[in-house]
Amino acid sequence: MRDGAGGGSRAMGGVRTLLVMVLIGCGEVTCLDWNPIPRKTVKHSELRGVQRFRAPGVWNYSVVSLAEGVGLLYVGAREALFALNMTDISREMYPAIRWPAPAQNKGECVQKGKNNQTECFNYVRFLQSYNRTHMYTCGTYAFQPKCSYIDVKRFTLDTAALEDGKGKCPYDPARGHTGLIVDKELYSATLHNFLGSEPVILRSLGQHYSMKTEFLPTWLNEPDFVGSALVRESSGSDIGDDDKIYFFFAERAEELDCDSELTVSRVARVCKGDVGGARTLQKKWTSFQKARLLCTLPERHVTFNTLRAMFTFSDRDWRNTAFFAIFHAQWGDVDVSAVCQYHISDLRRVFNGPFKEYKESAQKWVEYTGQVPSPRPGSCITRWHREHGYNSSLQLPDATLNFAKKHPLMHERAQARPLLLKRGVNFTRLAVTRVTALDQRLYSVLFIGTAEGWLYKALIVGSEVHVIEEVQLFEQPQPVESLTISHSKKLLYVGSRSEVLQIPLADCGRYVSLPDCLLSRDPYCAWDSEGRACVRTDQHHGSSALKQDVMLETFGRGRAKFTATPVPGPDRSRPRNVTVVVGSDLVLPCQLVSNVAQATWQFNDRELVLGGGTGTAGRFDAALRALVIGGAGPAQQGRYTCFSEERGVRFLSQTYQVAVVASAPVFMEARAPEPGAGLFWVLVVTLGSGCLLLLALALYLRRRLKLALGKGADMKPLESTLVYPISLPKEPPSLVHGKMASDSDDRFWETGNFYYSDGSLKIVPGHALSPPTAPPAPSPPTAIPGQPLHSPGRLSLGPLRGSGSNGYIRLNLSAAGEGGGGGGAEYASPFKEELRRTLQQRSILPDANPEESSV
Repeated sequence: MRDGAGGGSRAMGGVRTLLVMVLIGCGEVTCLDWNPIPRKTVKHSELRGVQRFRAPGVWNYSVVSLAEGVGLLYVGAREALFALNMTDISREMYPAIRWPAPAQNKGECVQKGKNNQTECFNYVRFLQSYNRTHMYTCGTYAFQPKCSYIDVKRFTLDTAALEDGKGKCPYDPARGHTGLIVDKELYSATLHNFLGSEPVILRSLGQHYSMKTEFLPTWLNEPDFVGSALVRESSGSDIGDDDKIYFFFAERAEELDCDSELTVSRVARVCKGDVGGARTLQKKWTSFQKARLLCTLPERHVTFNTLRAMFTFSDRDWRNTAFFAIFHAQWGDVDVSAVCQYHISDLRRVFNGPFKEYKESAQKWVEYTGQVPSPRPGSCITRWHREHGYNSSLQLPDATLNFAKKHPLMHERAQARPLLLKRGVNFTRLAVTRVTALDQRLYSVLFIGTAEGWLYKALIVGSEVHVIEEVQLFEQPQPVESLTISHSKKLLYVGSRSEVLQIPLADCGRYVSLPDCLLSRDPYCAWDSEGRACVRTDQHHGSSALKQDVMLETFGRGRAKFTATPVPGPDRSRPRNVTVVVGSDLVLPCQLVSNVAQATWQFNDRELVLGGGTGTAGRFDAALRALVIGGAGPAQQGRYTCFSEERGVRFLSQTYQVAVVASAPVFMEARAPEPGAGLFWVLVVTLGSGCLLLLALALYLRRRLKLALGKGADMKPLESTLVYPISLPKEPPSLVHGKMASDSDDRFWETGNFYYSDGSLKIVPGHALSPPTAPPAPSPPTAIPGQPLHSPGRLSLGPLRGSGSNGYIRLNLSAAGEGGGGGGAEYASPFKEELRRTLQQRSILPDANPEESSV
């Protein structure tokens, strides 16, 4: 809905539409996934082969123009232009062009009420090749748009001969705009004045005089332009047709009876040879027509109305031209993005169909059923026209021109079903390429940028869309503002607010096993059986040793061929030792090979059936990505093996050897004794036992002495070891040993973080106490079982069962961490004080010393 719509109706409409969205799923005929899961997630820190460019003090790298013939990538930013090496964009091939707006222009911009921090600059909004020697560029110039030529040989801007950019470039840097240079003529669509109240589709430069649209709401009604495209329809035409320019935009609807404030998506076209009428429509388009674009599920009555971006895929034969468009809808508080595809034949059919007209008597738009003048209004000059004496639009009769002026809207609509839908994501830009896979089939690959700075890579396979991966492009979230593909170098260029990125179209080295490479379904990647690596097909000499399965024909015939394939990473076959106390929760992490894989478990080499809740069967916690068994007992000790299973392929993830022990007043470690160390440990145990006995005797004598002195006749027995259970977080911790931990499950659960060096878990037996009556404080930072608790805020004395933790944790009160735990001197003293205060609340006698308890 537009902002002008009523808040109540907008909210109700959003609720109704959201209910429709929830009800949509698999119908009788069509099943559409409303939230496809990317198979792989690549974080910013894991990117490889990426080049970045940013200049000090320069922002808004939103315009990117590729010149593959000379190996350059031209970039337009705020008050600057750059010429970069297209193979390595970190290298500037020429000194940058600085193009700031004059101080006088900026002062006038501020006086007119614009923001001097965001709006009153010169934002480059257009940058394209004009001929072999020059480029043409336009900028907002502090709300006074200007244009000029760039000498590409020297990369210099002719600032002495600036041209008026009115109609060529927007005043406001935030408003929609599109432009295209065709045969040295500029076709632009923007807002024509300072207030943004006069939208125009303009032709300028070149041999013809300027042409533009009529300033009528029936032609353009508050449009937001997103893209334009040239289609060479004159090539091989059997009717002698003309080339056409297509414009894509969203505008306020006039023809809808339900709500005149509704935004709809449009496609408009004009003929390249149009020169206007002789009397009617002088220097105005005689061929302007527009039609509605629909991205919809008609059987579910769901339509996406707001067009956000488009991409034109051109082929050598213009009849294969396809348009990919991004649509956006906000249903309640949920953002939903969709991608739809339109074929050039669909648009031609609509523009050759019936017209719409406004009936004053009925006060609504209906299909025009009267007689259409001849020659047909809105058509280009063809062989038929020339044979009948109409050699240009200047010779068209007034009846044809008047009809064209009053009937710019077509009755039929260009309609398509969504290829891809995504909830909670705002798509901003897309680029499309086509790849011939090893099976000699042609596949379309979509690269889609989001408002949060992520890149989705998706493969179209028939009516299905497989999301290969999602990539985090920036450390700080920011919108993707432009996407450009180099087909020769197989590189993708990304423009954003802070920088320009260059990334390869595929990173096949990310897949380190045969099934993982095949399951990626990436047409750029294949498994090299000789080199035992996943490689780029375009960088591999010969294809006899390559394996690829985009259609997944290898899978589904049984999984024996790939059973027990190891998960990429360190050796997973070596069991990890885990020891837990009877009655505590057993938590066993399992790394999944992909986001779409499922965890399956074996217990003592037999399939483990997981339940939905706690119990001996256990459950798999999706947030922790771990097996959780509540109240572990002797029956739960044994060998646990986790597999990551995807499409029948089992990847061995991890093996655990679990021991369940009773509580005992000693530290225990489940480790195999080293040969020759038996005598050493006998001596250690003997000396340790003697020390414990002496300590117990000293404590007993001290207590009897106090009783004898009358200082504690009714003293309660000294309580046993104090132990503080913890609760596992709902999500993997983000802070480990004072450093940010990777979201990768492999590194988070790696030996040394969750377990001790040999994989065992230290146990401190004892009992837990009920929490104090005071209101609970916020939980301390994420605690990792088996490691000292870092910087605690309040002591957690909650019960262990149901906490999702393996037994108890060890609390370090020393000035330095034990065993690499890293307690830290800065945390020792505050923690002791907090411990004393907590124990005092438990009504311990004044002369009782909390530090005497082993924690």
